[in-house]
Amino acid sequence: MSVSVSARRLTAAAAVAAAAVGALALPSAAAGQHSDRLHGDVVISKVQYDSPGHDDRSNRSLNKEWVDIANSTRRAVNLDNWTLTDEAGHTYTFHHFRLEGRATVRVHTGEARDSATDVYQDRRAYVWNNDADTATLRNNHDRVVDKVTWGRHRGEHRNGSSMRR
Repeated sequence: MSVSVSARRLTAAAAVAAAAVGALALPSAAAGQHSDRLHGDVVISKVQYDSPGHDDRSNRSLNKEWVDIANSTRRAVNLDNWTLTDEAGHTYTFHHFRLEGRATVRVHTGEARDSATDVYQDRRAYVWNNDADTATLRNNHDRVVDKVTWGRHRGEHRNGSSMRR
């Protein structure tokens, strides 16, 4: 009987250790980011908040700063009047945009022509702070669908309200 109990305890300990190692091995969207997944169908899947190269405010550099919004379902989702905001209140509103099933749209900061896979905020200045910020996606009823935080706020949860400086 004691061999059986010991074997079960050993098996349980091994399962816990494997789960812990597996959790540590999962990649995050980008280094230092934390996501508060609220609903799961449409999510912020990645954020490139630090535009590679020199921050020279050129349109090319601005468009290397982006947020990916992914639809994990098989059905298309109407993103009309959904918003993407930062902590300072910069807001991008989707207009007449349908995100197909199992698709991703990249929201760039700069200017260019919108397509099914890339949309542009048409800004001439950076939106996402490199040191710390929060990207918040809200649906057309102003409900928080997802948020991703990086920097000093990492791991904090703000009960669905937008964070302010």
